[in-house]
Amino acid sequence: MTTAIPFPLRETQIQDDGKPKAFQPNLNIRLLCRDCKIDPPFIVEEFASGDLVCGDCGLVLGDRIIDTRSEWRTFANDEGDDPSRVGAAANPLLDGNQLDTVISRRDGGSGASKDLNKIQGRSTSAKGERNLVHAYKEIGAMCDSISLSKIVTDTAKQLYKRVEDEKLLRGKSSDAIIAACIFIACRQEKVGRTFREICALTRVPKKEIGRCYKTLQTKLQTNTAVMNSEDLMLRFCSNLQLPNYVQKAGIDLVKRAKEVGTLAGKSPISVAAACIYLVSYLYRQPKSTKDIAHVAGVSEVTIKSAYKTLYAERENLIDLESLRQKANGDGLSFEDLALP
Repeated sequence: MTTAIPFPLRETQIQDDGKPKAFQPNLNIRLLCRDCKIDPPFIVEEFASGDLVCGDCGLVLGDRIIDTRSEWRTFANDEGDDPSRVGAAANPLLDGNQLDTVISRRDGGSGASKDLNKIQGRSTSAKGERNLVHAYKEIGAMCDSISLSKIVTDTAKQLYKRVEDEKLLRGKSSDAIIAACIFIACRQEKVGRTFREICALTRVPKKEIGRCYKTLQTKLQTNTAVMNSEDLMLRFCSNLQLPNYVQKAGIDLVKRAKEVGTLAGKSPISVAAACIYLVSYLYRQPKSTKDIAHVAGVSEVTIKSAYKTLYAERENLIDLESLRQKANGDGLSFEDLALP
């Protein structure tokens, strides 16, 4: 059984010539009860007696089965003896079979076992593995600092290991590689983060992250979609402490502006910031351009320039009658908007 490799290389795909494939035997093993022959079967494993029993008719289908459950049950914490004789679960992000013997850190209180454990760890662990563990810790700490989900963190770790195994970014610093991996993981999991946010997080220049990002895009198969303004609206409005109905109105305005093409050519960040500025004044919860610029990471001039275009097309973009019929829409008027 082969497992899919995460982030495969962009190689030339072998096209199917349309010829029928050769017959291959079906290696799937299915156990059916020879008495009732019910499909799908209901097979019960009775580990106490070591029998394999049909749950529908009670026929014994096999005996002397192996108990695959844990050998011991332990309730010990850091103190006391642990009767289990198995190690920790294998980490798929590290190389090797990870079945090495480890000296215990607990002893009678002399501290010798702790020193022996430390010396053994330095002698047995490879340099590459230590670098991977250190990189994984940095990725986890950075992702936690900006409240990214665990799936984004794991995706960034898988991508970093793939880059290290294939030696795709020779000569690049580990910080730049980590920044590019986090940025691609955010794009792939549809968690929009801008280059400026990743730069502030990792302290890596934007040009360096961009070079690593373009190199990985050309050499690996990644599902990085273009960041849209709708994903940014939710986070920006949440950071500005705007209510949900303002967020929904802002998202509708962004979609309408895309349909009309009012802000064609503008970056998604500028579009989101300008729409937030307009909607906040429309619902009488104004936010200054300084506050929005601080949250969005764009200049106030950029917001005012995009807002000027929105203000000129306000009647084509916003249907006041439909908004007034919704909750919290009483008395909405274009007169509340700030002049550009």
